[in-house]
Amino acid sequence: MSIDLSQFHQVFFEESFEGLDVMENGLLELDLEDIDSELINSVFRAAHSIKGGSGTFGFSSVADFTHVLETLLDEIRSEKRKMQKSYVDLFLLSVDCLRQLLQQLQAEETPDLDQAKELKLKFEAILENTETSATSNVEESTKDIKHNDLTQQEDCEDQAIHKAGYWEIIFNPHAEIVQTGNEPSRLLKQLSAMGEMTIQTKLDCVPDFFALDPELFFVQWVISLKTKEDQDAISEIFEWVADDSDIQITWIDETQNPDEHAQQTPQVSGSNTEIVNEIESIDTSKNIPELKTKTAKPKANVESQSIRVATDKVDSLINMVGELVITQSMLGQLGKEFTMDRLHRLQEGLVQLEHNTRELQESVMRIRMLPISFSFNRFPRLVRDLSQQLNKKIDLKLIGENTELDKTVMEKIGDPMVHMVRNSLDHGIETPQARKEKGKSETGTLTLSAYHQGGNIIIEINDDGSGLNTQRIKTKAIEKGLIKESDNLDDDQINDLIFQPGFSTADVISDVSGRGVGMDVVRRNIQELNGSVEVRSIPEVGSTFKIRLPLTLAILDGQLVRVGKEIYILPLVSIVESILIEDEFVNNVGGGFDVLRLRDEYIPIIKLYDVFNIEPESKTLTDGLLVVVEGENRKVGFIVDELMEQQQVVIKSLEANFQKVNGVSGATILGDGTVAMILDVPGLIQLAGVSKIINLKPDSNAA
Repeated sequence: MSIDLSQFHQVFFEESFEGLDVMENGLLELDLEDIDSELINSVFRAAHSIKGGSGTFGFSSVADFTHVLETLLDEIRSEKRKMQKSYVDLFLLSVDCLRQLLQQLQAEETPDLDQAKELKLKFEAILENTETSATSNVEESTKDIKHNDLTQQEDCEDQAIHKAGYWEIIFNPHAEIVQTGNEPSRLLKQLSAMGEMTIQTKLDCVPDFFALDPELFFVQWVISLKTKEDQDAISEIFEWVADDSDIQITWIDETQNPDEHAQQTPQVSGSNTEIVNEIESIDTSKNIPELKTKTAKPKANVESQSIRVATDKVDSLINMVGELVITQSMLGQLGKEFTMDRLHRLQEGLVQLEHNTRELQESVMRIRMLPISFSFNRFPRLVRDLSQQLNKKIDLKLIGENTELDKTVMEKIGDPMVHMVRNSLDHGIETPQARKEKGKSETGTLTLSAYHQGGNIIIEINDDGSGLNTQRIKTKAIEKGLIKESDNLDDDQINDLIFQPGFSTADVISDVSGRGVGMDVVRRNIQELNGSVEVRSIPEVGSTFKIRLPLTLAILDGQLVRVGKEIYILPLVSIVESILIEDEFVNNVGGGFDVLRLRDEYIPIIKLYDVFNIEPESKTLTDGLLVVVEGENRKVGFIVDELMEQQQVVIKSLEANFQKVNGVSGATILGDGTVAMILDVPGLIQLAGVSKIINLKPDSNAA
């Protein structure tokens, strides 16, 4: 019987990616002056698991590459070799290479093995003691001379021995081996990759045809293998089936007398040796599913479609379902024998049903919540690599790593965070020499923090660098026509201009940043998550980018508003205040736009009935209500006819069910069954054409 192992591939990939994270984090935490053996062991175990799993599922490209990486790790953990900085760099590159190979295999693409082959050669050079390490000092080299000479001598002796003999492997799988998901043919293929191999197939235990059980295995093998590998390497191939088979591995010295050899060779049970297959390398490709080569266009990055959930969250969900069933049963009984004197019990039951439904909803939402450490974990490696590239000393601090966020939001916020971190490292934090001249520590500090605030999560990216050059930003903005020299803007409003498309103050374009094609995309991506981003900066003290995101994209706290006969929903987090308009505070600016003077700033007014081309109930501005909202880090006012109740709504995607509509982020179904549109504040600002009207100060000449 052949078991389809493809059903287990997704679990293998997810566990392998987790293993790569363990390897990367362990390598980054290593202190070369004081090596933690447990860290080395954790890295080794992760690599070992990836190698074993990839071998089991037939991903030989991953298994072969991981084997040589694992060998060097084994020598380091057994203290046969000292860990060096150059080794750490090589291991980290290998983690990147393995991640790419696994992503390509997961997407069913043909893996690109060029980098893997190059890295494998470097590992083999190290293992054969022929590599040169520019980072090794003279003292380390002197200390290792005797060890290296001895190892080279042992290698030469080992190779000489292997040329004069071979390994004899008796492989006797138990009858139930295939029932555990193992396929012996895979193991034979792995053996064949180690050297020259011949096989004798033994069929002593095969029963008569009518007594055959298709779920049992009856074949045995005697294998002769000429290889440079040692017995431990051969044993590793069989470690996954050690409990499901009898295995004997014996070294056969070809310089021995053949009679002595015959006396040493263990016998396989039975005497039927009529069927003998002698081949230089076994070809079991017919039995092993190989990766199919595809010529289709490359697929997008594969996102994880599963999630691991703590048992306490599942238990809570089960309890809530139980309570819901009890309430439903009670209401069902009341419905069968309902009389008016039971109305009070019916009302109590409906209240209990509402309570249970809300708790069930919260329990389900908690299942999708993951600690933001899943996103933060990518930055230690990023900061390490970039600090070396930029010749800067940077200390990364992570705060609030256990703060939970919806899985979907977390997956989509990763790239914008990476861009802002790269900007902070490149433009924000100075070089050690520059910091020293300013009286600062040579090592800069980059802090990533996360915390809950109301129904949102706040992520802050803070650096103690030179801060934004506000005057330079203003000059560039005037040159580009984004603002006028007469505009009265405070420092925060000027700094916010870095989010304008194509805006950059960098004189030199680098590989890290400075092309002016990023911060506008960052803001747009965050706004697509119904979030916002703002920047605060103090010269020579540092900058802080503050991202505000909803905890989930599935449910929204909304304010229902009526415009004419239509009902719309405004996200509650976007609303600043609601006011009645007085004519004396309204001014008209160029382009036919009205602005309201509200305390210390001018607020552009957007007439929703004009935007959506509907008949309003309010004939003048003073007849309606002005809802002041914030989007794109600026305030605008929406004219509505009536403020209605606030309620939580379930968001339905228009793009998935219909098509994208400008100014609308989604839809929901209200309690009466009608559909209401959820308004997209930044989109409406763009749609109404007021995006270039900045909230100017009252003493500005703009109004």
